[in-house]
Amino acid sequence: MSNYCEPLLAALKDCVLHSDCVLKQGLLPSQCIKEHTEELPEECRSLRLAAFECKRGMLDMRKRFRGNNAGAAIAKIKQENSVLPETPAPATSESA
Repeated sequence: MSNYCEPLLAALKDCVLHSDCVLKQGLLPSQCIKEHTEELPEECRSLRLAAFECKRGMLDMRKRFRGNNAGAAIAKIKQENSVLPETPAPATSESA
């Protein structure tokens, strides 16, 4: 259960590392997350909130019965990361 939020945290880390806050302003990722959240893209802010909710859900005893809501966000991230280009269907020759 400790690795449940890992995909969210990895996506957040990747997002912050590629943000203007780190690349152009030269700030540390931890500084961007803690002190410059307004300067982060909307995607990073959403991931930050989802990671927080996931961690909080792991500690919430009520969620043990209902399930952690972060599962939907994790599934979405996994789906985005595993999108494969569609391959064309093989041509079939119809012979009578």
